[in-house]
Amino acid sequence: MSISRRAFGLGSAAVVALAAAPAAVLAQAGLSAEDQAVLRQAQTYLTAMTTAQGTFVETGPNNQRRTGRYYLQRPGKMRFEYTEPAGLLVVADGNNVSRWDPRLNVFRQAPLGQTPLSTFLAREVRLDQGVKIDRVTRMDSGAFAITARDARRPNEGSVILAFAGSPVRLQEWTITDAQGSRTRVQLTTLQPAPGLASSLFQLRDPTRRNRRN
Repeated sequence: MSISRRAFGLGSAAVVALAAAPAAVLAQAGLSAEDQAVLRQAQTYLTAMTTAQGTFVETGPNNQRRTGRYYLQRPGKMRFEYTEPAGLLVVADGNNVSRWDPRLNVFRQAPLGQTPLSTFLAREVRLDQGVKIDRVTRMDSGAFAITARDARRPNEGSVILAFAGSPVRLQEWTITDAQGSRTRVQLTTLQPAPGLASSLFQLRDPTRRNRRN
């Protein structure tokens, strides 16, 4: 089945590529040497984040608020487990991204490679492979933000990744889609998570079980 990017309906599915890349790649048009240094700093941090877990708050275009926990295991695996609304799950298992909404009894699935998550969850994500950096914003505190979009589909929206400084930490991202709607995801906690259970990244279609009953 063909699933559009909007079908998964959460900002986490639109994290863009900002990980390991050779320094020479960072000389994008319009970026100063200071901007390029910030990008390298972000890349070093994200490259090292092979596992993580924590809590998040997601605010949608109509101020709809969702909360939950997330788990990350690169390459290829991620889980967003919503506590509000309860039961909503989005899971990347290394091959597919699945979304289960028990309130509507709807299960959707798409190949990981056809979703924006594939760039963030790749073993090696590169800035020279389809990502355009629009802006780097630096604050006196050491915090910074990076605005990027898919260079092949620049009209489909953009993402702003916001980092704390000293030490560097991913704090949040804001997705703007092609219609101008915004979704903000704040990582309220984030910590390394070695040894995550493989079952976290498995999601079978519950509707098949229901049809058998």
